[in-house]
Amino acid sequence: MEKVTPFLMFQDGKAEEAMNFYTSLIEDSAITNIVRYGANESGDEGTVMQATFTLKGQEFMCIDSNVKHQFSFTPSFSIFVTCNTEEELDNIYQKLNEGGQALMPLGDYGFSKKFGWLNDRFGVSWQLNLPN
Repeated sequence: MEKVTPFLMFQDGKAEEAMNFYTSLIEDSAITNIVRYGANESGDEGTVMQATFTLKGQEFMCIDSNVKHQFSFTPSFSIFVTCNTEEELDNIYQKLNEGGQALMPLGDYGFSKKFGWLNDRFGVSWQLNLPN
């Protein structure tokens, strides 16, 4: 086995927008590769056939699905982010929550100083934690 990589499937051509958004929120993050559909290929021309990006060193893969599925993301799988400061946590939470849905609003739930869980506008679930 070479490695294990989280894989995100976006619908409606949102993969590149999501990657740009995520890498703008988290320092030391970047889009590392994008392969796009060309003319007369199975996906919409210019959308993401396959891409990789990193968030604070963690690699992710993603695609734009050219097939409409009856499923999307679920909070059962989430991206867990350990923040260094309350300001960092508040900033990232606020930006991810724009157009999204709070599952656990920012607060003290007893297991950390501050914690929040939400689905972003793309449907991806995030847990943001400020440890004690």
